[in-house]
Amino acid sequence: MVEHAEIRMVHCGGTKINFREPVITNDSRFLLCAAGESVNVYSTSTEEYVHDLQGHTDLVTGVVLNPSNHLQVYSCSADGTVRLWDFTDGILIKTFIIGYPIYSIYVSEKHGGVVFVVVPMANYKSSELFQLVAVNLPRSGDQEVEARELSAVLCDVSPHPGAASFGREGEYIAAVKGLQLEVFFFKKQKSYRFSLKSWMKKGAKNAFTCVSCHPKEDCIATGHADGKIRMWRNFNQKKEYTYSTLHWHHGAVNTLCFTPEGTNLLSGGIESVLVQWHYTQENQKDFLPRLGAAITHIAVSPDGSLFCTSHSDNKIKIIQSCVKVSAIIQGLVKGDGVWTNLIIDPRSKALVLNGKPGHLQFYSLHRDKQLYNLDIVQQEYIHEEGLDQFEVVKAAFDARGDWLATVEERGKKGAELEINLKLWAYDKLTQSFVLNTTVTAPHEDRITAMYFSPSPETTMLVTTSLDGHFKAWLLADHSDTKAEGFWACDFVSGYHLLKPGCCSFSADGSLLAVGFQEVVTVWSPASWELLTTLSQPPGAIRDLCFGRLSCSKYLLGTSTKNQLCCWNLLTCSLEWSTPMDVSLLQTDPLSENIAAFCSQSGSSDLFVFKPSEPRPLYSQKALCTGKVQHAVFAPRDQMLESCEERTQWLNRSQLYFFTQHMDLLTFSTKTEEDRLLASSKQLMVDDSVAVTPFYLLLGKHRRQQLEKQEALTNPMAERTQLPQGSIAIKELLHTPAHVLPSASFLCAMFVRSLLISISSAGLPVHAALKHPHSMMLPPPCFTVGMVPGFFQTLCLAFREEKEHEEEEMEREKEEEDSEGEADPRLGESAACGPPEEFGAPALTKAQERELRKVKTFDHSWLSSLLDC
Repeated sequence: MVEHAEIRMVHCGGTKINFREPVITNDSRFLLCAAGESVNVYSTSTEEYVHDLQGHTDLVTGVVLNPSNHLQVYSCSADGTVRLWDFTDGILIKTFIIGYPIYSIYVSEKHGGVVFVVVPMANYKSSELFQLVAVNLPRSGDQEVEARELSAVLCDVSPHPGAASFGREGEYIAAVKGLQLEVFFFKKQKSYRFSLKSWMKKGAKNAFTCVSCHPKEDCIATGHADGKIRMWRNFNQKKEYTYSTLHWHHGAVNTLCFTPEGTNLLSGGIESVLVQWHYTQENQKDFLPRLGAAITHIAVSPDGSLFCTSHSDNKIKIIQSCVKVSAIIQGLVKGDGVWTNLIIDPRSKALVLNGKPGHLQFYSLHRDKQLYNLDIVQQEYIHEEGLDQFEVVKAAFDARGDWLATVEERGKKGAELEINLKLWAYDKLTQSFVLNTTVTAPHEDRITAMYFSPSPETTMLVTTSLDGHFKAWLLADHSDTKAEGFWACDFVSGYHLLKPGCCSFSADGSLLAVGFQEVVTVWSPASWELLTTLSQPPGAIRDLCFGRLSCSKYLLGTSTKNQLCCWNLLTCSLEWSTPMDVSLLQTDPLSENIAAFCSQSGSSDLFVFKPSEPRPLYSQKALCTGKVQHAVFAPRDQMLESCEERTQWLNRSQLYFFTQHMDLLTFSTKTEEDRLLASSKQLMVDDSVAVTPFYLLLGKHRRQQLEKQEALTNPMAERTQLPQGSIAIKELLHTPAHVLPSASFLCAMFVRSLLISISSAGLPVHAALKHPHSMMLPPPCFTVGMVPGFFQTLCLAFREEKEHEEEEMEREKEEEDSEGEADPRLGESAACGPPEEFGAPALTKAQERELRKVKTFDHSWLSSLLDC
């Protein structure tokens, strides 16, 4: 076993941001949502990720605002803790240890210092019975506090956070589960239960799905599996309760939410439509349709200006008062399955996989953000269960990223199978892929594998199918014409009527290996000659891959009989084999390393090895529960410089994989974490500077360029200090207002401190008053007074101005004296009469000074030029 203490398995993004209801802050600036083991903070105006709140050691199951402080939030987790955060600075304030896994959390302004959480009725996670308990949060100066004082409120409740809601400003709480509604009144310390029959007339399903209580009145809205909404009233007496019914949704009502004033009720379901019901006029409703996917949660900002909806495709939409969508926060879309496997786009280095139905999503692993969706099917998707619609099942890129091949299928339920093979060309103008060729029915049965040839000499695609054939597709040569090329089938072959299940190209594209059940065939793509067949392993071939670089002579394969085999292509013999249940074999495109995920005892193990060496480079037992069936090596932007043997396999590429629960994980090393920490320190700037992306990218560079340019043009001149950086203004803006004198007392002095002297014209500061273009208007805050420290600054500034004035006067006096000692010939010409008599205008003193400067210049270079 290889030691792996310096390698950690970490979540790398792609978490579910639709797992729980999001929260909008009081000022509507930020949106907070549970994302795996942390809480993500996004900007509601720019959609950008701001930061996250990290500290929980298990799944975060709820986020709520602190009703007593609008700058704080509570978060709960399955790790048994409730944490209090300052979400603006990302600071953990306090941790309350409950001791039980928490599945949802509720707060009310009326119940100060108390949070209500749903925990198992037994102290183990597998319990199917849950209870709502009140937790008194003790006041302590310690950061970690044990909160063991729990009092049960309701028993046998649903762990879903939408199944309970506070009503009438916290006077009661309502909870639904199955066919039962239970209301608990805190003042009476009494609960009432209301039940519905499982089936009513016309076969309606009455099971409760969600609940929301009116914030001001005694009214409870409940959603049901048949799409109906019931409005309950008079529920403080068990026998006299009434309810009215609203019906628009044709599927189950997934979520309900009242606006803060209770004037409207919002509902959402599988129809991807946000419905707004008017509370006083229940028959009137407004719609916001075509939101893209089923609505799972609805949240409203405390001031009612913003709505947000969570969707089943891991997306959050921010809506301005049910009028229009203003922002979209898109996470990694996790559908029913990843049929295309995980692929890396050679151009953008983005992770490519199935997205929303009929699409491929391009997801940035470094920014944890979806770049864009590519519509493959190009048909409207109907959100209705049971419909047979096209799905993207295969995708592949060529080595340069110029071509994308996709396969879409329809007909999974015994109907006739429909298959389309599509080839997409990359368009540099639109920075996306454009459909080039569509092949209807490329094979007679389901396609099992599809790969591009890595050879730079030709653009070739190979597909294998259960119809017993593999086909080679070539791009037609159109170099002699201006017409756009198209793809066509160039070669079809098989092997003894066996069904091919997998294929793989060698690193240089000179060999193609195709697995026909228990036989491995090796072909030459140049001549399509069958070169050899390799020895039969026990069981059908499940996966094939070639070695790379120094291990390019090896071909590896896995079988259904739990065997990992390695063949030597030079001797065409079996090099070695080992009994392993390999669920996935993945090669690193930049090294000789190969990763093998093996299933054992309900969990997955990882082995990283070179085919030429019997000893693995890295291994880890019990990596995760279930089988790992999707993984990919992603090239690094910057190579790591790790010298440790056990971490060198991560120097060039990073391994990403999906767990059985669709969690995207990767491996991190200490070297990489130290590099990230160092880079984050380099981005730290002074607190007085506004940190913007433009400042970080261009600020220092432009400042250095200006300094160099000024030094070249006037190296002896002193740089004039701009008023933005003056000590006077800093003293003014950073001094408390209650210790400052009257503004009128210092107004004139303050305005003078904002003026810039015109050094090129030799004018002092007071002379700049005659040149409005040289003045800078004071900011609106100049009416604030000054402190004594600012007096000293102003006195120093005026002293410098006075000295500058005296120097200018002395310079002018010297120039006047030099005029009296001018050339005698100038005096004689002047004595002949005024210049006007000779037809020349009189010169001003400033013009005469400029002429004297020209006279003093060295013109020797001109004489040397004339001599040439």
